[in-house]
Amino acid sequence: MLRTIRLITAIVCFTLITLLFLDFMGIFHTWFGWLAKIQFLPALLALNIGVVLFLVVLTFLLGRVYCSVICPLGVFQDIISWVAGKQKKNRFLYSPTKKWLRYSVLGIFIIMMVAGLNSLAILIAPYSAYGRIASNLFAPIWQWGNNLLAYFAERMDSYALYEVDVWIKSLSTLIIAVVTFIALGILAWRNGRTYCNTICPVGTVLGFISKYAIFKPVIDTSKCNSCGLCARNCKASCINSKEHEIDYSRCVACMDCLDKCKHGAIKYTRRTSLKNVSATEAVKTQTVTAEQVDNTRRNFLSASAIFATASVLKAQEKKVDGGLAAIEDKKTPNRENPVYPPGALSARNFTQHCTACQLCVSVCPNQVLRPSDNLMTLMQPEMSYERGYCRPECTKCSEVCPAGAIHPITTADKSATQIGHAIWIKENCVPLTDGVECGNCARHCPTGAIQMVPSESEEPDSPKIPVVNIEKCIGCGACENLCPSRPFSAIYVTGHQMHRVI
Repeated sequence: MLRTIRLITAIVCFTLITLLFLDFMGIFHTWFGWLAKIQFLPALLALNIGVVLFLVVLTFLLGRVYCSVICPLGVFQDIISWVAGKQKKNRFLYSPTKKWLRYSVLGIFIIMMVAGLNSLAILIAPYSAYGRIASNLFAPIWQWGNNLLAYFAERMDSYALYEVDVWIKSLSTLIIAVVTFIALGILAWRNGRTYCNTICPVGTVLGFISKYAIFKPVIDTSKCNSCGLCARNCKASCINSKEHEIDYSRCVACMDCLDKCKHGAIKYTRRTSLKNVSATEAVKTQTVTAEQVDNTRRNFLSASAIFATASVLKAQEKKVDGGLAAIEDKKTPNRENPVYPPGALSARNFTQHCTACQLCVSVCPNQVLRPSDNLMTLMQPEMSYERGYCRPECTKCSEVCPAGAIHPITTADKSATQIGHAIWIKENCVPLTDGVECGNCARHCPTGAIQMVPSESEEPDSPKIPVVNIEKCIGCGACENLCPSRPFSAIYVTGHQMHRVI
């Protein structure tokens, strides 16, 4: 029964978290965005003390339930391990814990985070690793499926679905996502939860707490015949059936052993001090009352009740270019400083808190956010305006960020937040190169920071060129995106290290 509850809750959480990365409209975040905010590392970086305490208390009460229910990467590995188990049953073996490796990885992870080397540390962060897999590998498949349905719907004069652009936002992030997917897939296929119990820093921290958990699987030595069936089905490789011991720092409370034991020798109950004795020795066993079992189930159900499921899906409006002649794609300019979204506060705050989970990239409706290829900020999102610009009325990235890298911001505050400023490039400007009137940048500037003036002050009829008022420019990128100059815009945005209100 407990295993069934755990499975249902885990599947619901995994499905909803995955949909957060697939939902290009951001509709699911209205209802289920909190699932991203209760992930351990993002909550820790966001200084969300309530969530961190909840997860610590949950682990102290029930063991590593977080790893088997809430963490999407853990459930993802369970799915792969379950598929592998269809081919070969009873395939696991007990293995002694590698404490030196686990704590060494945790120590290096903490040092890198403190030293500001987040781009390297987040490579092994569980939630972020799954986010990159979902955003870069699963999302394109989801979008292609949407486009296929939209194609057939259009043929039937139905416009309930609309096509969306499918494109590679960052080659380096895609490669890392593929490598992570393959590495985790191989480990989970062969050995179950190897990553969780040897590499994952969150698993190591929660494993330390889990050793002192109140409720956990306990072996009743009076009933156990040392058949080893529980150990051969333990994906955490933490059950030593010969010694009747369970390594609770590695146990992820999956409850598989409870269902596999044919003699009822393993129960999920309050752990007391039990002495290991040989089969010929008399042992005094502690029985579990029906009241204790009921209390355990009530506690587990209470912790699981927060994960309710519902689904809403809305179509994405199709963007068209009018069907005219093909336009050359724009190239990214060489910005002096990267541009970070409003709510980031500063470059330092953003890089220190961002876990590169790609959630903000997935929900950006204007295709402005994309992962960085810079080694120091690798995979952390930054803004670029070749495909769109940061519209003043959009605050989706600030609404979904679970780690505090982008603080919640209102549309009014966003319109007054200066994240960068525009720089004009004379050599690329169409009025000077082609001798035609333009003014696109000035017409579409939401803050009126650009004015068109005669290129020759003495000649009022000379071609007009843009002049940027840096004090009024907020760095939204409308001018850069809508500039007709190709392949480089005649005006581009450079970021500010510190954001300020104008």
